[in-house]
Amino acid sequence: MTYVVTEACIKCKYTDCVEVCPVDCFYEGENMLVIHPDECIDCGVCEPECPAEAIIPDTEAGADKWLELNTKYAAEWPNITQKIDPMPDADALAEEEGKFEKYFSDKPGEGS
Repeated sequence: MTYVVTEACIKCKYTDCVEVCPVDCFYEGENMLVIHPDECIDCGVCEPECPAEAIIPDTEAGADKWLELNTKYAAEWPNITQKIDPMPDADALAEEEGKFEKYFSDKPGEGS
């Protein structure tokens, strides 16, 4: 099992999860984070830290597509190891549905 970041992170990019991750397995895109599944040690400390509830175990129903996305972009985006400010309007967008189709960007973030 590993944990994956889902569409709830898009346009929010809270990094509370990054701050608690003991193995630095988060990678930063322009408007979301992903978890590298081969680096994640399945400790689960990140899941309750996410204000948008965007982190789920890959055993949850519907997680397969997110596991693929996390795997792909963790190999392309820079590692992020420090907490940064969330995106503007993160609180307002945290519960919006259909964010992947509307907002997903495959561009990398800045990393840290």
